[in-house]
Amino acid sequence: MMYEGPVQDLIDELGRLPGIGPKSAQRIAFHILATESTDVERLAATLRRVKAEVRFCRICGNVAEAEECRVCRDPRRDATVICVVEEPKDVVAVERTREFRGRYHVLGGAISPIDGVGPDDLRIRELLQRLADGVVTELILATDPNLEGEATATYLARLIKPMGLVVSRLASGLPVGGDLEYADEVTLGRAFSGRRAVD
Repeated sequence: MMYEGPVQDLIDELGRLPGIGPKSAQRIAFHILATESTDVERLAATLRRVKAEVRFCRICGNVAEAEECRVCRDPRRDATVICVVEEPKDVVAVERTREFRGRYHVLGGAISPIDGVGPDDLRIRELLQRLADGVVTELILATDPNLEGEATATYLARLIKPMGLVVSRLASGLPVGGDLEYADEVTLGRAFSGRRAVD
C-alpha cells in the first residue's frame, strides 16, 4: 500500500537503510509520526551533527572526531602490530575484548566480486604505505569468517608475506554455549585445525 506524499517518502528513505525491510520501515515511520516533535528534532539534529562532525581517521580509517582517531593518538598503543578489520564496528568489537593493544587498519569492506568490490575499492594501498617504514612487524587479519572475509585475508596474506612480516589470521571455531551438531563443517574444521593443548 502507498501512503500520502511525505509519509511514503519517509518509508522509502528508511527502507534504504541496511537491515531495514519494508515492514520495519513502515513501523519506524509511524513511530516517528507518533513521537513528540522535540524528540524528532533531536534525532534530525543528531543526524546532521554526525554528517558534519564525524570523519574517518587519516591513518587507519576508523571513525574519528579529529584528524586521527583515539587509538592512533594513543602513544601507549603498540605501533609494531596492526589488526586489519573490515569496518569501524569491528574495531569496537575487538576493543571490547581488551586483548589487543596494537593499532588498527580499517579496509572499508571486503573483496566481493558479486558486489563489484575489488582490492582497489578497499584501503589496501593505504595499508601498504603504513607498512613501508618497517615499524610494523606483525599483521593480524581479522576480516569476517565468511567467503568475502576469507578472500580478503588470503589476498592480503599473499601480498604482505613477501615483505617478511608475521601475518596471522584470527582463530575461529565453535562458539561458547553452542552445540557440536549444529556447527557447520567449515567452523568445525577450523576448530580442529586450531586446537591447542589442554593445560
